[in-house]
Amino acid sequence: MRILLLLILLLICIPAYAAEPCTKSTTDCTHWVNLGGESRALVYSTYPLDTRNDKIVRALIVVHGQGRDADNYFRTSMAATFLANAFADTIVIAPRMASNNGTACRDTLDANEVNWPCGGDSWRSGGVATNNPKLTSYDFMDAIVRELARKQYFPNLKAIVISGHSAGGQFVTRYEMGNQVHESIPVPITYVVANPSSYSYLDSERPTGTNNELRPFGDARNCTTYDSWPYGLKNRTGYTAKIPDDQLKKQLASRPVTYLLGELDILPLAGFDSSCPAMAQGPTRLARGQAFGAYVKAKYNAQHQVVVVPLCGHNARCMFTAEVALPILFPKV
Repeated sequence: MRILLLLILLLICIPAYAAEPCTKSTTDCTHWVNLGGESRALVYSTYPLDTRNDKIVRALIVVHGQGRDADNYFRTSMAATFLANAFADTIVIAPRMASNNGTACRDTLDANEVNWPCGGDSWRSGGVATNNPKLTSYDFMDAIVRELARKQYFPNLKAIVISGHSAGGQFVTRYEMGNQVHESIPVPITYVVANPSSYSYLDSERPTGTNNELRPFGDARNCTTYDSWPYGLKNRTGYTAKIPDDQLKKQLASRPVTYLLGELDILPLAGFDSSCPAMAQGPTRLARGQAFGAYVKAKYNAQHQVVVVPLCGHNARCMFTAEVALPILFPKV
């Protein structure tokens, strides 16, 4: 009896540590996030979201590109985490925005898995799920953030980094502007926007000329959608539809953002958006990111950072494992 009591006391006194991190892009490292009722969505994760872990001090969320290859982005995240020597104290999460419209997008969906739209106001911009009108892709990210903020599971969490590359960068730049959890949770959130094809401008001005002077867009007659969502704030649907313009502007400017831009991301490859509203923002992804960073600073006093990653093109592995990117993705806490 005495031995049994000693064992119980020992278990009570030992800090709650999780097992070794799960680092494989297989089903062994997947978990389901409940989104209300029977609806659920999948994430890859180094640790469970519902198990107490006193060692975790930061969380890194990495959103995939248009291929919705969360497994591949999880592998990239593992490479970055290894280089940052951060496996022990970081939970890394790669959500899957599964889409199946029977044509362009044909992901295999599990039972009750949410189907996110892959065209129009898609998962990139907080679009409404095709099989649940009460859910948007940004509700999925909100749910992940709320899980991380639960003190019973991650009592020592000090930082959440939400990052995305390419289409994932589009997701993050608009989620940063629109989400309604940033100020409501006790853990600071930062955003890393890497190489998106477009941004959401807050007014009718666009970069013009070799010096990217900001002027009212001059071809609105021929490019009628240049200022419509997700390229601008007009005609919004989905998650951001009910948020006033002034609130979106305030949120975008006040929240901490780093734009990670590939020095060599200057070619129209890998799903490059060549539509007229996207081309109104600049000729290349690099130019668009530099212009948007300068725009929000000049017009809205945003203290966002623009970091050009040397020798990287449109490649998530190159971007997220670059020496300059590691302290941004894995900040000291």
